[in-house]
Amino acid sequence: MLNSARLLVLLEIARRGTIVAAAQALHLSPSAISHQLARLEQELGVALVERAPQSLRLTPAGVRLAEHAQAIADLMAVAQDDLRAHSEGAAGVLRLGFFASAGLDLLPRALAAFAAGHPQVELELIMGQPHELVPDLEAGRLDAAVVFEHPLDPWCRQAAVDVRMYFDEPQLVVVPLRHRLGRRSVVRLAELEGESWIGTHGGSTGEPVLERACAAEGFRPRVRCRSDHYQVTINLARAGMGVALIPALGLADSAGVHVCRLDHPQLHRRIGVATRATNLNPVLQAFLTELGSAAGEIRSLLDMQWAD
Repeated sequence: MLNSARLLVLLEIARRGTIVAAAQALHLSPSAISHQLARLEQELGVALVERAPQSLRLTPAGVRLAEHAQAIADLMAVAQDDLRAHSEGAAGVLRLGFFASAGLDLLPRALAAFAAGHPQVELELIMGQPHELVPDLEAGRLDAAVVFEHPLDPWCRQAAVDVRMYFDEPQLVVVPLRHRLGRRSVVRLAELEGESWIGTHGGSTGEPVLERACAAEGFRPRVRCRSDHYQVTINLARAGMGVALIPALGLADSAGVHVCRLDHPQLHRRIGVATRATNLNPVLQAFLTELGSAAGEIRSLLDMQWAD
């Protein structure tokens, strides 16, 4: 295999025209340059220079090899610049997981600020539920995952994963405009016994949070249909098909429905980010800073809109 250091010696000889000039450029002695050149010719079995008492000229084989050496030097410079950019957080790849309603406002706020400051970073975004994303995070296929956790449906924390929670997101009750509770600002779950519900499919445990909460209130909800797409749920409520629990981040369009706060100590979601402590991706911390700022903005908006 060709030695890259010897190729760079040949390249300097081609550039400078003499062994002495090449030695000065590489901060080596002329004898060291001559030795490296001789070793390169020996390895290749071909003469690379024509030597004369007062001059030195590359042979056709030496010219061709010098051209390859230039291409290798260019590639090494690109690799060095690329690695420097990675180490400084100016370039690289950031792989992020997120749940659907985080993609409506929270994540776009963070990514807009991050991308403005890091235009050379390539982003890979994967949407899924926390129980789907965390295994990819543990395996190193994701750098971070924006996650939620229900107090009534906590997921098992793994030692390799760090979770930082930013804020609690209220669960809201969505009812048709002409519903009997259509003028209420706050309702209790027990007041909704006997209603038709538009439910969800549930998380990692398979038992939806609605069913758990209602069971604690002493009744079983009558679920007419299920959807994990909140705009579909809102549209069905708008059409009078039932009432629904919607997390505040999923409330993108509430026209034609009435939204109430829910008086329940455990019906909310904790919103945060999961990472690996061993992750050395240099651009990750910059993203987490922007995500924390975006989370603070969202928390303030939620407090203003849904505070007691």
